[in-house]
Amino acid sequence: MALGYVRPARPTDVAEIARIQLATWRVAYRRLLPRHVLDDLDETWLADRWSAAVESPPSKRHRVLVAVEQAEQSYLVGFAASGPPDEQALAPNEPPEALGPATVAVTDLLVEPRWGRRGHGSRLLAASVDLWRADGFDTAVAWAFDGDTATQRFLTGAGWEPDGAARALDVDDMLVPQLRLHVRL
Repeated sequence: MALGYVRPARPTDVAEIARIQLATWRVAYRRLLPRHVLDDLDETWLADRWSAAVESPPSKRHRVLVAVEQAEQSYLVGFAASGPPDEQALAPNEPPEALGPATVAVTDLLVEPRWGRRGHGSRLLAASVDLWRADGFDTAVAWAFDGDTATQRFLTGAGWEPDGAARALDVDDMLVPQLRLHVRL
């Protein structure tokens, strides 16, 4: 297990968060999403989105955390983002109140592949759970691609399970199936 810690993201982290997201997606999703879609993702565009999430989140219950590996110098190696559920957390035809006010939605939980299997994902998840409980959440949900067995194994290994909800994202005219997992906190 690596030496590392988790902290809230800072505005100075957003470029690195975008870089990690892009690098991770291009490795982890290369067989799930069309190559040209991954190739066309713009790191600056992603950084702008992360800047808004870090600097002016919609509420105090929206959080972006980063994982840091400590070595001769420190490296940002992963991140987690979560908050009260919005329409992106819902399954097709699911009413807005279906998830309830005590549910938190994970929008991202990524560790750059070269830093994987060193405990960073577990640290991010544990720190998130602590904050979710403090914020009054009692249930968490997260979407995973059907073909993303690494994320599914990680979450089910931590006690999450599919809740029966499914959807397919339209990615450049290609339907990519997802399933939703949940856990009681």
